Amino acid sequence: MDDKGLRTINQLAGRYSVLDMLMILISKKVRYVFMFVLIVMWFRNDSQKKVTVNAVLSAVFTLFIHTLMKCFYFKPRPFMKRRVGILIPSKIDSSFLSKHTLLAFAVSTSIFLHERILGSVMWGLSLLTGFSRIWVGHHYPSDIIRSAFIGSLTGIIIDKAADFLKTMNRKINAILFSGIDK
Repeated sequence: MDDKGLRTINQLAGRYSVLDMLMILISKKVRYVFMFVLIVMWFRNDSQKKVTVNAVLSAVFTLFIHTLMKCFYFKPRPFMKRRVGILIPSKIDSSFLSKHTLLAFAVSTSIFLHERILGSVMWGLSLLTGFSRIWVGHHYPSDIIRSAFIGSLTGIIIDKAADFLKTMNRKINAILFSGIDK
């Protein structure tokens, strides 16, 4: 199934120069769109600043997961095992997980949880990022699907952990400072 999905998408690489250029652009440069969005959100207001912090924490935690997985699990990239259309050079490291896809989904999910419209646009860019990684021959579809799931889950966990810590901080402050106002 993974090979069939890879072939279906990757066989188009090299046939349509405009799409190839678009997929290369998305694969290599869309991260700058994510950075730009986070920078703009940081300077808008306090609620968006909190979303930005959650998104950055999600990205950092996701990078930790990625590094950990690379230490313990190796899956050869598609071009290492079979003939595939390679549009851009790649490292010869593990195909699982896709760092591009992990980070895109971690950040877009963090944004989506608080800003639905912007988050939906970012999710669309995340989907395109994952698709482009298959198109350029660097990852299997299962790598992208798993990376999207783990990145999204990380965004949700970080958001829930931040909410939990904020609630606990309020409760502790209420207990500690309840007698001071009297």
